[in-house]
This record gives sequence, structure tokens and C-alpha cells, in this order.
Amino acid sequence: MFSQYNEVLSTEDVQEILHIGKSAVYTLCKEQKLKSFKIGRTWKIPKTSVSEFIENERSKGTCFM
Repeated sequence: MFSQYNEVLSTEDVQEILHIGKSAVYTLCKEQKLKSFKIGRTWKIPKTSVSEFIENERSKGTCFM
């Protein structure tokens, strides 16, 4: 899944994958709904975290994908 992306994603990558805005990505990271970490002021999100997030949302029936 998402083979064209690196193993560690930027917020812009996550925006493209989930079709959401920048502030929504930041909110997911800050609320720890999307496992992520910061390097300086930049959020980094492991690709596996996005896959897990999608699967969790699907199982709740709230995912849009």
C-alpha cells in the first residue's frame, strides 16, 4: 500500500493519501490518533502508522476510503 511513498512520510504526503487538509493532519498527530514524531518543527509519520490508522477507522466504520 502506498508503494510510491517513502517509509517515513511528511504531513504533505499524509494529506495526499488521506485527502485531508494540513490542519487535520496536525490534529491527528497532536491527538496521537496517528503515530508520529517531530524533528525540530517538522512532523514525520511512519507509513505503517497511516495504514494502521486507516484500518482502525475502517473497523469503526468511520473511514472514508
